[in-house]
Parts: sequence; structure tokens; C-alpha cells
Amino acid sequence: MLLRTAPFRNFDAFDQFFGGPAVRAAAPLDAYRDGDTFYVEIDLPGVDPATIDATVDRNVLTVRAERTHTQREGVRRVITERATGTVTRRLVLGDTLDTDRLEASYDAGVLTLSIPVAEKARPRKIEISTSQRELANA
Repeated sequence: MLLRTAPFRNFDAFDQFFGGPAVRAAAPLDAYRDGDTFYVEIDLPGVDPATIDATVDRNVLTVRAERTHTQREGVRRVITERATGTVTRRLVLGDTLDTDRLEASYDAGVLTLSIPVAEKARPRKIEISTSQRELANA
């Protein structure tokens, strides 16, 4: 029989502070900009892609996914550390992103969202005009 020592198992606050079950339930993410595209990569291992729901409402991106354990009759779990249930992440996106063209893909347990930078937020060259009087005096 496999035994697990957990001297602080009854202290939920301890678990939450030191990376216990409550913290592991969150889906960690990376966000970065590469050229004219902003990327968000969210770890969702063991999630059925059909349960992933991504929405944008007033520049708030919400991603929800469901992670379940398969239950087989007659099997008694000895240790259960992998979080199950609904995982939700929310991000406030800036006005400089074109959320109408947001694309999402799921591969190897990672949900990747690519959001183009809006045309109005891209760097642009500004032409400088001069008056004819300045040209005549030169």
C-alpha cells in the first residue's frame, strides 16, 4: 500500500499559500507579443478540447475548461492530487488588440490564443510637411 505523509493536510490556508491543491487548480499562463501578434498560452493538461470555452466580452477574455477523472467501477483511488472540475482564467485585454480576429488552438495540453495588434496601435511613419516660406528662405 502506498502511504503519503501530509502533516499539514488539515490546514487549507497552508495549502493555498505553499502551492497546495487550491493553487494547483489554476491554469498557469504565459503572455507575450511577437511582432504584430499578442499570444496567450494556457496550460490545460488532461482537458478534453470539447470542454474548452473561450469568449471575449468588452475586452475581457474568459477561458473555461473542464477537467475530469475517469471513474472505473471497483477502483479505489489512493492518491488524488490532480485537480478536477472547472478551470477558469480571465484576462483584461487592452484596446490595442483586435479581438475580432482572435484565433485559438489546442495542442499537447496547451491552449494558444493569438490576437493581432489592432492597426491603430501599430507603429506608423508620420510625414512631416514644411511650409513654402521655409523652403524659399533656405
